[in-house]
Amino acid sequence: MIFRRKGKNEDPETDIPVEDESTDPRANGPYDSTEVEADVLEADDRIDLGALRITGQPGMELRLQVDEQTGQVQAILLVLEDSALELRAFAAPKSSGIWDEVREEIAAEASKMGGTATEAEGAFGTELVLVVPVQDPNGQIFSQTSRVIGVDGPRWMLRATVLGRAAVEPDAAPPMEETLRSVIVVRGTEPMAVRESLPLTLPPDAQPVEPEEA
Repeated sequence: MIFRRKGKNEDPETDIPVEDESTDPRANGPYDSTEVEADVLEADDRIDLGALRITGQPGMELRLQVDEQTGQVQAILLVLEDSALELRAFAAPKSSGIWDEVREEIAAEASKMGGTATEAEGAFGTELVLVVPVQDPNGQIFSQTSRVIGVDGPRWMLRATVLGRAAVEPDAAPPMEETLRSVIVVRGTEPMAVRESLPLTLPPDAQPVEPEEA
């Protein structure tokens, strides 16, 4: 499947998108729903999660973080072997993006936790590499490394957190980055407060997993 902006930088003879030489980190995705054809948005291999439409990589497992009290989906987690990609989407102003501001706040929060936040230039622009102390179920403290990527779109910001091996080993990162590239954000036209979470929903055929008995 080819994800592309409608009628933009397209070779009229081959119908193949021409490489976009601009510095726009979104030139090759993720996309807004207004930037793709309807058949791409509604493709059979694309999962409808409300504000986000995603296509995973082979072998990738989809997990949803759901608030037990409200039943609302808070985040999407895509797991492949020992790596994971967490996705959250937020409303943003029409006139400007919010990733620069949010990035500073995330860095400050990491510092408060006793960790570090280092800016790095990646395929999607400026991102953060976080190293923060976390506690495992046995009470042991260890350092966890993650990459936090922010993508500003038209009236939305998509925040992606790369976890596990893909956060520290470049050879494990491509499947996560390709999955992020293929995301389509369905912002809608309704007014929303800046930074309000875009509504995520369970797929129509989703089945809850019952906890295993001890």
